[in-house]
Amino acid sequence: MRDTQSLAAQPSPTNPSVNHTEERVQRSLFGEILDWMLVPLLLLWPISIAITYVVAKSIANQPFDQALDDSVTVLSQQVSEVNGKVVTRLTNPSRDFLRADDVDNVYYLITGPHGEYVDGDRDMHLPVTEEDPLHPGTVRFLDSSVHGNDVRIAYTYVDLRSALDANDAAGKKEPPRLALVQVGETLEKRARLANEIIKGVILPQFLILPIALALIWFALSRGLSPLSELQQRIRARRPDDLSPIDSGQVPEEISPLVRSLNDMLSRLSLSIQTQKRFIADAAHQMKTPLAGMRMQSELALRQTSHHDIHRSLEQLAKSSESATRLVNQLLSLARAENQSQESAPFVQVDLSEFARAVVQDWVQASFTQRIDFGFEQADHALPVLCNPLMLRELLGNLIDNALHYTPVEGSVTVRVRGEPATGLAILEVEDTGAGIPPAERDHVFQRFYRILGSGGGNGSGLGLAIVREIAQQHDAEVTISYNPRSTDPELPGSLFRVSFRLLENPVSESNTDFH
Repeated sequence: MRDTQSLAAQPSPTNPSVNHTEERVQRSLFGEILDWMLVPLLLLWPISIAITYVVAKSIANQPFDQALDDSVTVLSQQVSEVNGKVVTRLTNPSRDFLRADDVDNVYYLITGPHGEYVDGDRDMHLPVTEEDPLHPGTVRFLDSSVHGNDVRIAYTYVDLRSALDANDAAGKKEPPRLALVQVGETLEKRARLANEIIKGVILPQFLILPIALALIWFALSRGLSPLSELQQRIRARRPDDLSPIDSGQVPEEISPLVRSLNDMLSRLSLSIQTQKRFIADAAHQMKTPLAGMRMQSELALRQTSHHDIHRSLEQLAKSSESATRLVNQLLSLARAENQSQESAPFVQVDLSEFARAVVQDWVQASFTQRIDFGFEQADHALPVLCNPLMLRELLGNLIDNALHYTPVEGSVTVRVRGEPATGLAILEVEDTGAGIPPAERDHVFQRFYRILGSGGGNGSGLGLAIVREIAQQHDAEVTISYNPRSTDPELPGSLFRVSFRLLENPVSESNTDFH
């Protein structure tokens, strides 16, 4: 072997992956939609009742306030000043009429400019602050209490001056002489009207709410029925029916789900077809070595000469070796196709050191086949992200293919180099064999494909298919060309080049356990 550097690898600890299974409670789409509709509805219902109560009280106050306004206006018209004394023109029948009410208690009070009592109920006191502006003739309202009962009071001020006196007082800037007139009534009728309004509004809601809930339930059942129909159609299918689901019979919102299912069915169908074809090809390829083994064993049983028996056993051993090689290649291809980053996470390795470790395993095979086997290492580290087991399989198949198709006394070289300008790490395997014509280079990566007359009768035709599968998993590109260093026109040789992406931010220590 043309490499004088030491081939050593440092072991590194492995971290077993732990699978954590999370139990998830299956949720009902019907129940979840129903919750999102009913919860806001049930929360808004008491808010609606509260708003209705406030509005009902406001509506109930309006007619009674208007009646109080009329009463205090009429009463103020009966107040005047005679000889400097405030008097009223109310008669006893007028007082009785003012107080006449079957439900509420009505109170009134008239006071003079200095707060002196004129007429009415002495227990009424108007909590008027000094900031309260005095505007004669304007009726105002406030809430107070009389004899422990809540009352609504309307009050107004009466200007006791005549028009002539008012003009003289304005010229002299004298303050007006005002009498205060108040009329109040208790709130029983207001409360009764407000309750009637609330009953008229809320009682129908108790009937409407169950009907609304029933309609929501029915609407959800109808809206989700296409999902149940889709479920029934899928369940009614035969186990081998992978045809697309008709998306024309489902609502627009479910169409993306149906398209995803159809895409998955398409990939599943392709996968099953590929597996069936692979099994059929594998069974066909296994027939030849198994038939040869059976024929040689039967021939050996019929032979009596030790020489003939030994020759049959040699042929049997070759057929057994060919069958073993085919089975191993089939297992390698199946493992490569089913590998994923989840089942075997990618790690960082130095491609140059990794290749040296793999080359070491093939030194003895090159000696046995009398082939000059060399390795050219890069002058600096080339960190790449890979699955070490699969990458070993890729390089091993390239080396095996080169050794298999290189004649005795030929040479095989494994070379690792970097291309910083393109951000690539290049792995090359070149030989001095017959080479691969350009027209065949796209076909050699197909399963069980062998070039006629290539002298590879013992090959399985799976090695390069494994190489392409593993390269695709590593986002690497595989190319084939003639060996540019070959000097024999009859043996142009082959150069297999695999281009990996260099890691932009490699960690300080990489996985160096290549065995």
